[in-house]
Amino acid sequence: MMGSTHALTGWCAGLALAPAIGAGSVHQALAFAATTAGFALLPDLDHPHARASKLLGPITGLVCWLLRHTSAALYKVTKGPRDERGRGSHRHLSHTLLFAIGLGVATTYGTRAGGWYVVAGVVLFALLLAADALGDWLLLVAGGGVVWWALTASAAAELSQLTGWLGIAVAVGCFVHCLGDALTESGCPFLFPVPIAGETWYELRPPSFLRFRTGKGVEKFLVVPVFTVLAVLLVPGAWPGLVGLFADPTVTAGG
Repeated sequence: MMGSTHALTGWCAGLALAPAIGAGSVHQALAFAATTAGFALLPDLDHPHARASKLLGPITGLVCWLLRHTSAALYKVTKGPRDERGRGSHRHLSHTLLFAIGLGVATTYGTRAGGWYVVAGVVLFALLLAADALGDWLLLVAGGGVVWWALTASAAAELSQLTGWLGIAVAVGCFVHCLGDALTESGCPFLFPVPIAGETWYELRPPSFLRFRTGKGVEKFLVVPVFTVLAVLLVPGAWPGLVGLFADPTVTAGG
């Protein structure tokens, strides 16, 4: 799945989940969704040519190297008798439910210990990841959002309230990435280390008629348009506003 699609699906998942976990204000919902969008790209940090791996130059490059070698070492000692003969450095450790949960738990404890400064750092990193995939326009929108937030809310207080939720956003973002990759031809081993049919790294995928190839027609002309529309409609207040606009014939463009 393309990076932009991962970011879009992560954004939609975050907006859909935000009310359920208590992110009550628009500011909090958007910060939560921005985090899921960014971390929906993070599992591809295990590939040296991925955009995420190049995002912060040598910093993300080093993380990529560590993740690839850790994944390869783990694959070597855990692979089942029917697992592939590959190195296990790409689409393995970072593409598992175990990784998503572990990173989410680490984020929860890290943000609770560091307070709103760490929360802001995680959200900013997620925004950089998402903007790298969707375009620099997102940074302009985010910058405007920060100014709006500062003028209409206590940003530090609301960010502090996210400390209990941000780990969920990180985990959901990684999980959405894995779910998206599972719909492609390659599949995704996100149930590791559960052994299935002699494979510890069994690539889950739907029946062949439901799979699609990365960057091809189904993704470009069906998946992306659908989630682009949802990305707007799921913003708090957007759907009721549109319904009210079209339902009330007295509302005109001129007011």
